[in-house]
Amino acid sequence: MFIQTESTPNPATMKFLPGGPVLGEGAADFTSAAAAAASPLARRIFAVEGVAGVFLGADFIAVTKAEAVAWQHIRPAILGAVMEHYHSGAPALEATAAPAASGSREAAGPDAEVVRQIRDLLDTRVRPAVAQDGGDITFHGFDRGVVYLHMKGACAGCPSSMRTLKMGIENLLRHYIPEVTEVRPVAA
Repeated sequence: MFIQTESTPNPATMKFLPGGPVLGEGAADFTSAAAAAASPLARRIFAVEGVAGVFLGADFIAVTKAEAVAWQHIRPAILGAVMEHYHSGAPALEATAAPAASGSREAAGPDAEVVRQIRDLLDTRVRPAVAQDGGDITFHGFDRGVVYLHMKGACAGCPSSMRTLKMGIENLLRHYIPEVTEVRPVAA
């Protein structure tokens, strides 16, 4: 098994590509070892000292390191943990844990069509682009022209995340959906 690695726009996060499906669809974001209880893969990665976060995507793993740790010191151990996991035959997520969908609740009422358009643009244009950088964005709501999004994986804490939200996503949504006036980040 050959696992490729890629840097991301977030210097604290590296993308690991095992050459096949990780979750297949959906995503799972773990910000601590305790939160990774339902993921044998994330637990193995968190066992590496200096790992601060693990994000599982369709076909990649984004690992965030602690600030005081250098990649050259933990990258080999993370590669070993990923390889060990795939050789074990264990699933990335246990059957009782479901990967996260694209966002929270469905909209009803007068904003239902706007929300459908927002979700469609996020799913077809935005999420594939941020997945290439090792992250994901989930929709959390639309209220009086404001779209609320949560950034995960490499996107969370990235120095350019606000630029991505404002210059990229906000401009895209405003171009296609006149009802959108602003995009704001939300914490999990």
